[in-house]
Amino acid sequence: MNWLDEGALYSSISLFLREDLGRGDITTQTVLSRNVRAKGRFVAGEDMVVAGLEAAEEVFITLDPHQQIEAFVADGEVVEAGKVIARTSGFADVMLSGERVALNLLQHLSGVATRTREFVKAVEGTKSKIADTRKTTPGLRMLEKYAVLLGGGVNHRYGLDDGVFIKANHAALAGGVGTAVKSTREKIGHLHKIEVEVVNERELREAIDNGADAISIDANETIAELIRKAREVSSSVSIAVSGAVTLANVRGFADAGADLIRVDALTQSVRAMDISFQIQQA
Repeated sequence: MNWLDEGALYSSISLFLREDLGRGDITTQTVLSRNVRAKGRFVAGEDMVVAGLEAAEEVFITLDPHQQIEAFVADGEVVEAGKVIARTSGFADVMLSGERVALNLLQHLSGVATRTREFVKAVEGTKSKIADTRKTTPGLRMLEKYAVLLGGGVNHRYGLDDGVFIKANHAALAGGVGTAVKSTREKIGHLHKIEVEVVNERELREAIDNGADAISIDANETIAELIRKAREVSSSVSIAVSGAVTLANVRGFADAGADLIRVDALTQSVRAMDISFQIQQA
């Protein structure tokens, strides 16, 4: 898990378990004896890109460091319906107490990775890359952005401290796009690039003339013309598209020449994948 911060992952899992367990799993505690042993397996109910195995593993290990987990695929692999993704063995109460958190993470993150793969495949053959946004689930940003990478996408800003992105509200408060970019260029470190949101040719020219490295254009019917204008002004400026991007229209933005296409739907409205956790006594 090179990309994920293992310390942050452990802290997050602990919070997730505390939220679900509270003072303890009273159902499991009253139904089962502590020493009952079991084995369980995660099974894919549909075709998907698997993501979140290491997070699911951390759930059980947090509850019991001796819990044994064996994965049959790796995060990022495509599996078909019916595939056994992983199996675990150990105390039954650990499995029952951790299954919901583990499944929630595995189902949701696999949904993010699978949706990302769909968008990536939709722009195959073009130079466009599919990227995420900051429209993530609070508390899950690290894991969701990791799942985007597993699906073949790329990460945009991780947070507000991760890059300069001048949006419409910044420009309005600064007195215009040109003023905002110029002020930022004078103050920002030399290693930072500046991306600017623009809505028309005037703002586009102001942004580039004042030192913007990248521009972001809201998805609309005139986007191809704005991209063409941007290339005329600067052959090196990076062009991103964002906004109402769907599987139905993403190819058109790629064909128009966008370098990066940011898709809210990768994390904001993704459907959880069908994954079951089947337990039986060992």
